[in-house]
Amino acid sequence: MKKMLLALSLSGALLGGSVAWAEEAVTAPASSETAAASAAETAVVPAAAEVPAAVPAAPAPAEEGPKLDTGDTAWILVSTALVLLMTIPGLALFYGGMVRKKNVLSTMAHSFVAAAIVSITWVVIGYTLAFGSGNAFIGGLDKLMLSGITTAALTGTIPEILFVIFQMTFAIITVAIITGSIAERMKFGAFVAFITVWSIVVYAPITHWVWGGGWLGSDGALDFAGGTVVHINSGVAGLVAAYMLGKRMGLGRESMAPHNLALTVIGASLVWVGWFGFNGGSALGANGSAGYALVATQVAAAAAAVAWLITEKVVRGKSSVLGGASGAVAGLVVITPAAGFVTVGGAMAMGLIGGVVCFWGITALKRALKADDSLDAFGLHGVGGIVGAILTAFFASPFIMGDKAPIDVMHQLWVQVEGVLATIAYSAVLTFIILKVIDLAIGIRVESDDERMGLDLSQHGERVE
Repeated sequence: MKKMLLALSLSGALLGGSVAWAEEAVTAPASSETAAASAAETAVVPAAAEVPAAVPAAPAPAEEGPKLDTGDTAWILVSTALVLLMTIPGLALFYGGMVRKKNVLSTMAHSFVAAAIVSITWVVIGYTLAFGSGNAFIGGLDKLMLSGITTAALTGTIPEILFVIFQMTFAIITVAIITGSIAERMKFGAFVAFITVWSIVVYAPITHWVWGGGWLGSDGALDFAGGTVVHINSGVAGLVAAYMLGKRMGLGRESMAPHNLALTVIGASLVWVGWFGFNGGSALGANGSAGYALVATQVAAAAAAVAWLITEKVVRGKSSVLGGASGAVAGLVVITPAAGFVTVGGAMAMGLIGGVVCFWGITALKRALKADDSLDAFGLHGVGGIVGAILTAFFASPFIMGDKAPIDVMHQLWVQVEGVLATIAYSAVLTFIILKVIDLAIGIRVESDDERMGLDLSQHGERVE
């Protein structure tokens, strides 16, 4: 309608202008008969057939679709490698250094095998369930085995096939985080069966809820890089698995001291570096959002490490190296859902809070839960993810997000809590069902003699000398 009114107004202006010009020609004084005749001819309105046709307006340029950006593509290529680095060798070393010597190979194998198994499940069916066309709860099967994804297909300004493998690395590390809760006592065959099913039935649907067009994303849940999808999801699954496996033999009576903390520190350092790809890459472009995410990530990790060391000094009298490494990981977890939404000050505050709360999570809360969460997957990732998701509602800043920033903090808080509760419930229930079925079929815990021997020998026939 607006376009029609504009056209009519323009036509009226043109016709009105023609009449006015004609009237001026009629009233103009003639200097001679020739001029008078000329004026008379000018005053006559031409026949309709003689009126020159209006020049058609130039068609508006068609809106161009997204184009491949080589800078964005290069950054996500690097980010993909960095996120994979977080799992192998980062998390493998981080977890491997914290177990007893007789279980170091089996623990590191968990991360390595997770990378192998989840790579297959993701391309076969996981990606389509997470990002395929579907409903509010699950994606469709239109991209089964990556069907229809050509080299020219784009996600934003990067190739979709690159987005596939970038998201694959997220699925891999989510599964690998769970292994921190089951270390030193789970059958290797049961572990393989569990992660195969879990990556499809649990991880993919929750990813769809938040990032794939599902109901949590539609409700406005903020999760920049995986606080809900990765950390709460894996932390809760790890806690359920720890309960179902039971405590390690000799826990509380025998020494469970880490066999090589040097490996753990190296692993934590690689995880810290790799997290730049995890959070910065989630901007899906080489831009200011990625830059702010990197700064927020670094500041939060540093603040949490300092907060943990101070808290540990006050509570235990000494600041441990393991504590510093754990604190840095806690800060990385807490900032993940907010990395692209908060200012540097917000990131620092979240890191300080996360360091203290996660220290409480692996000490007082762990004792209260009475679960043998061997390497504190829930205390760091579950608790840190919950804290980060909730704090995102308070620290999400218009300075960073612009018009996309939440207007009503309390409403956003409810949306964040809704996402936390839904993830906890779904992950806990489905993890229990999967493990229960596997336990009934083949058993999930090694025999007591095998556990005493160590999983390196009993499950793999190898050991570290």
